[in-house]
Amino acid sequence: MRVSVAHRAEYLGLRLLVRALGLVSFSRAANFGARFATLGYRPLGVRRSVVELQIKAAFPEYGEQEVARVARGAYEHLGRVAAESTLLPALGREGILELFEGADGWHYMDQAMRAGRGLILVGGHIGNWEAAGAYIAARGVPIDVVARRMSNPLFDQYLNETRERMGMTVIYDREAVRRTARSVQKGRAVAFLADQGVKHLASTYVPFFGRPAKTPRGPAVFALRWDIPIIFGAAIRQTSGKYRLVLEAVPVERTGNRDADVDRVVERFTEILERYVRQTPEQYFWHHRRWRRQEKPKKPEQVGTT
Repeated sequence: MRVSVAHRAEYLGLRLLVRALGLVSFSRAANFGARFATLGYRPLGVRRSVVELQIKAAFPEYGEQEVARVARGAYEHLGRVAAESTLLPALGREGILELFEGADGWHYMDQAMRAGRGLILVGGHIGNWEAAGAYIAARGVPIDVVARRMSNPLFDQYLNETRERMGMTVIYDREAVRRTARSVQKGRAVAFLADQGVKHLASTYVPFFGRPAKTPRGPAVFALRWDIPIIFGAAIRQTSGKYRLVLEAVPVERTGNRDADVDRVVERFTEILERYVRQTPEQYFWHHRRWRRQEKPKKPEQVGTT
């Protein structure tokens, strides 16, 4: 992709911001990011209507004050995650480990690594997904992360280099089929964020807060095709200010109907994600229109006359 003047200007702004954040402590930089991002909620109103409408749809029992509280918290959390993610490489391995107060379900990771056949990690845009990958890599797990190519190639290169400095390898989503196969053959973990409907990715519709949501099938397809574990993972921010990694094995059944089996796995990891969103709704990325793409109704069969 050609690098435009606008791309260079945006990238310069990013590098200046990262340089400025690096002049203060990690916690102060994160707090600054949180405060700055709340301006997007009020007074600027950047995607405020989208965020509030989706929170209302997910939690119809919420009143206006509760919706506003969660929405403001979502902006604050996103700003904190953005600031933290830019500074993660500077922390080094020990610093990244110190960001976490522990991990629940790590035995699932140990079992999969000992088997040596690779595994699929699946999560969503909840908590700090960049920190989750960094923590897993810091604990010695060889991990690849599947990501979409960003529209600004300079941003894209910078983010990928940042991930690689933390021990992760980036796989673009359009290359996922070929490169995921190679990775699991080497016994690596391959991580997907699977809570956004994307046009060119094979997807299915599963319930998310009671409404059909377009969800990628890739993680489930790979787990079933190669008979490897699929584990849900997320880094959830705790009241202590640190994160806790939560890992859960996603149940897999093989009934002989491959399509139905895949859809059921997608439904199950989406159910796990929803459970964590219900626990900490302000840590979810409500800015993405999760229910925008709906399945087109099937045309009724035409009945001929004789």
